[in-house]
Amino acid sequence: MKIGIDFGTSYSAAAARIGDRLVHIQFDGQPQFRTAVFFPTTLPDLDAFELDGAMEAEVESLMRGLRSDQARAGAAPRPSALLRRDAIRIVRRQWLEARMRDAESSAADLQHAVFGEAAIESYLLEGSGNLVQSPKSMLGFNLHPRAKETITGIAAHILEHIRLTASQQLGTTVRAATLGRPVRFRSSLGEAGGEQALALLRDAAAQAGFDAIEFLEEPAAAALHYHAESPQRHTTLVVDIGGGTTDIALAEVGGDGAPRVHRAWGVANGGTDVDLALSMAQVMPVFGKGASRIPVHHFVEAATVQDMPRQRDFHKRDFSHVDTPFGARLQALQRDGGTTRLYRGVEGMKVRLSAHDEAGHALDYIEPGLRVDATRAALEAASARFLDTIGALLDEVGGDLDTPPDSLFLTGGMSGAPYVQAAAQARFPDARIVRGDPSLGVVSGLAEHARN
Repeated sequence: MKIGIDFGTSYSAAAARIGDRLVHIQFDGQPQFRTAVFFPTTLPDLDAFELDGAMEAEVESLMRGLRSDQARAGAAPRPSALLRRDAIRIVRRQWLEARMRDAESSAADLQHAVFGEAAIESYLLEGSGNLVQSPKSMLGFNLHPRAKETITGIAAHILEHIRLTASQQLGTTVRAATLGRPVRFRSSLGEAGGEQALALLRDAAAQAGFDAIEFLEEPAAAALHYHAESPQRHTTLVVDIGGGTTDIALAEVGGDGAPRVHRAWGVANGGTDVDLALSMAQVMPVFGKGASRIPVHHFVEAATVQDMPRQRDFHKRDFSHVDTPFGARLQALQRDGGTTRLYRGVEGMKVRLSAHDEAGHALDYIEPGLRVDATRAALEAASARFLDTIGALLDEVGGDLDTPPDSLFLTGGMSGAPYVQAAAQARFPDARIVRGDPSLGVVSGLAEHARN
């Protein structure tokens, strides 16, 4: 049995074609789940190494040993700074090995991982352990080898959760999948980042128990889904706007012929960029942005829960010297899952503002009676940079086409936002707008590809 998997930045889903039926895999009764996993055991923080008193003593002992080795060998004396550097490397390696042994001894807890919204609720309830959100967004960045292992392992847990859930629902062992991929991954390494992301996903899939895995660009998958529902042959631009990326594909779909995808475009921007912009504009001023001397990047750290290094940096900051009321609020944000609660609140405001003129979020977990309110106009203002990026991509696509498309097929979580639909329609005013399922359009096409 081969299934399609949409391993998304914000949400993930899986589906299979069985005969003429499209079967969506159910996760706690829903056809998708938030791409988040909670481990009851705290995974080792490999960047948290700091010398304590015992380690300093070990460094001094190692330096004496290194000097003795040099003297016995008749080698020229090395500067103390170099000896200390080498000694610290040895101590750090020993520390890393001990941390990894501790993690391995707690491997049973990793088997009790919790996924989706339940992962966030468990993390907030227990107040310890390790919550990882949107690991896909980190795959294309410059990572320490240990960090690569950690991210790959987390992705493997999520893919294994999908595989085992699908196997149970379908009544057969699932060992193969078509896995969706963006045209362009979020990356700090350019094209090499995309290659790294695919390699890590292959490794994760193998660890998750998949014997065969292949990739299909997500807008091409959405085109396959749209083709199955189109009786008449026509050209379409698939516009897939997800949590982390925006992808566009030109395709011929419908009728009796096979679908043909001619070309794809993409940028590494999506709904999470709007979340960050809305948080910075409407929420972070409550914590002192623009009213204190706190560097702006500290607020970015607090707002990006999917970026583990930034979250770690934020939780290490000392805000005890910051003036009232901002210092106390920032310290409260550092405790008890504060940034996770804040991110969910901002995301909820964004969703509600797509349908209503006003929305708010209560910050009583920071300070009694504290809340933020925003308007749809504020959301559209915060989305301006994102819309400029999407608009530039649509303009590029329009310039590359010989003739305009007959339709625009909009899918992905952000495709339901009125301001996104307006931006697409403005570039292709004569094209018919078709609104696909914002959550399941891609995975449905991946399942079709997996069957074929």
